[in-house]
Amino acid sequence: MGSGSSTYRPKCIYLDIDGRIQKVVFSKYCNSRDIVDLFCIATGLPRNTTISLLTVDNCMVSIDPTMPANSESTPYKVRPVATGQLSEKEELFQSVLTQVAEQFSRVFKINELKTEVANHLAMLEKKVELEGLKVVEIEKCKSDIKKMREEMAARSTRTSCPCKHSFLDENKKLAPRRDVPSYPKYILSQETIEALRKPTFDVWLWEPNEMLSCLEHMYHDLGLVKGFNINPITLKRWLLCIHDNYRNNPFHNFRHCFCVTQMMYSMISLCNLQEKFPQIDILILMTAAVCHDLDHPGYNNTYQINARTELAVRYNDMSPLENHHCAVAFQIIAQPECNIFSNATQEQFKRIRQGIITLILATDMARHAEILDSFKEKMDNFDYSNEEHVTCLKMVLIKCCDISNEVRPMEVAEPWVDCLLEEYFMQSDREKSEGLPVAPFMDRDKVTKPTAQIGFLKFVLIPMFETVTKLFPEVDEVMLQPLWESRDRYEELKQLDDTMKELQKKKSASLTTESTQK
Repeated sequence: MGSGSSTYRPKCIYLDIDGRIQKVVFSKYCNSRDIVDLFCIATGLPRNTTISLLTVDNCMVSIDPTMPANSESTPYKVRPVATGQLSEKEELFQSVLTQVAEQFSRVFKINELKTEVANHLAMLEKKVELEGLKVVEIEKCKSDIKKMREEMAARSTRTSCPCKHSFLDENKKLAPRRDVPSYPKYILSQETIEALRKPTFDVWLWEPNEMLSCLEHMYHDLGLVKGFNINPITLKRWLLCIHDNYRNNPFHNFRHCFCVTQMMYSMISLCNLQEKFPQIDILILMTAAVCHDLDHPGYNNTYQINARTELAVRYNDMSPLENHHCAVAFQIIAQPECNIFSNATQEQFKRIRQGIITLILATDMARHAEILDSFKEKMDNFDYSNEEHVTCLKMVLIKCCDISNEVRPMEVAEPWVDCLLEEYFMQSDREKSEGLPVAPFMDRDKVTKPTAQIGFLKFVLIPMFETVTKLFPEVDEVMLQPLWESRDRYEELKQLDDTMKELQKKKSASLTTESTQK
């Protein structure tokens, strides 16, 4: 989904170890855990030690392959992060071990040897990247075989839900973490804070702990934590539980949840919604965005209904997935340790619950025309004091955010198309194997990127954002124009595809004619 460098130049990082400068070299193909281990080795700390990296002016640095390089004059300081309080005996024992390790290190030059080995490993990684293609192919074959076996097993259980775990029996993921939340806190820079308020924010650059910190920041920044007396630790536990209850689908995953919520945060800022809505409606919009696809199984409502799954039977074929997302959301809230609404009044909670349910149910695309037509009727005389008008607007806002990927820059939006098509193809392959109807826009033999996007942009996205622009003119330049540009780009791609197909067809016909004449 991104373009890689054509060179294999390793990155050099300089560390300050008790006044001694230690140079550490690693390949860009190392992951964050490998880099942390390398830094631990260089500083004489045990592997798997939780550490933080500080600049000369004590700013925290994110440890990952894209971290900024430094120089000998600006080395990073390594600071172990305490994970618990040690007893007096444990501290003494730890101190003795550290001293012994230091003595061994000085005598045998262990650190120097480890750094040398690490450097050799970095060089070997280049060869692995160049010569390991066969291994990658073997692993891909193994993965394909595993998927085929799963599909074969699924044929005999067609009436059961395709979910990896049953909604009724799933207590493990819903159980809150009772300890103080353990996700590493990511300190947001001012640049990140400002970018977070814009639709151009690149959602692909962030790890899960960083996305959790961004979501936490949004709730604080909008005044929701203070306004509704939300316990900050409860907010952390709730966000962790939300993360744990999104599955690793190609598209409907936690990053999509973050993407939709970040777009909602952007629209609240862009359209000055805090001046137009009461705070409780801002809380409803944000929380509905966070929860809107909880426990999505990767197969849409059409599949659920046609395959007569457990969810379809339970919800009588009426928005089974969206009803399930709501149910999981409030199962999480029902846990006292995760109840971010515990200090709301009974009347407030009733309004919050009903508002969230209404918005999540509105994300069912089967209701798209109904909701948009209703909104258009209210546009000529829109009234913010009319509860029905405001509810309809909130429904349209969450719909905009849910399908807003093409609003983002091309390099951010296009990978989402690949993810969505992968999920579509996964479903259509299963439908074919089970003898169920297959939608043409999900069939890998019939759909392409341009054909998938042109119709969606022209008949769904652009008309909806054009309607919203009438109420919020500021949306025009920031959101509507990128949609027009995206439509034009995909139409150009389709013309190119059509031209290539026509040339191929003529070439094939020409070869057939020549063969017949001979």
